[in-house]
Amino acid sequence: MDSKFQLPTETVELPSKGLLYPEDSPLAKGTIEMKYMTAKEEDILTNTNYIKQGTAIDKLLASLIVDKSINFDEILIGDKNAIMMAARMLAYGKDYEVEIEGQTQVVDLSTLKEKEIDWNLIQNRVNEFTFNLPQTGNVVTFKLLTHKDEKNIDREITGLQKIDKQASPESSTRLKYMITSVNGLREQKDIREFVDSYLLAKDARALRKYYNDINPDIILKVNITNDDGGEEEVDLPIGLSFFWPDFGV
Repeated sequence: MDSKFQLPTETVELPSKGLLYPEDSPLAKGTIEMKYMTAKEEDILTNTNYIKQGTAIDKLLASLIVDKSINFDEILIGDKNAIMMAARMLAYGKDYEVEIEGQTQVVDLSTLKEKEIDWNLIQNRVNEFTFNLPQTGNVVTFKLLTHKDEKNIDREITGLQKIDKQASPESSTRLKYMITSVNGLREQKDIREFVDSYLLAKDARALRKYYNDINPDIILKVNITNDDGGEEEVDLPIGLSFFWPDFGV
């Protein structure tokens, strides 16, 4: 039965253009249809369980995607960022008032740009890339991380920090999920051993830079005027108030 009420939707372009998803994936067309946020979605943002778990924004975004055959876990992080920006603009407009380094700034979200990518590096819809580590010459393959990977990384880091509160394993843990093979070896135990014991800091830095260079994404940075009157580029802060400007009121 058709609803007697109409809910507007918009088509959102993904930074990946869909080229990193299998042909049979609904994400392969490079766009998704999103509905405008309703009062029901605002309830998601105030769900205390979601807030404690840190999943409120993810639950919100999944709810706004019209095609429920899309598996939110499979969405690449860069595409998820684009979905997040679109959701905020559809709900509350392009102007985002935020405090950055003690200053109140109004950020025009519509001016955020996509990264420039060498699309020739993406072949046959395969999310895997090859990189020769410059210091040691070891050859690794790696993938661009998905929402599911991010969840697993966060879960593993939380577990490690429960064992050692002083631990700071984010960088190495992320590399263990990024890397898919080392010199042809694809077993997880081999990859983890390599990251923990053999991956030089210079090589790790070079790999992370190459990853960032080829990862389709939105540039989530803004320019602010610092105390000296000059311009400074900083990360765009995103929290629950990003989706609900009156959050806490």
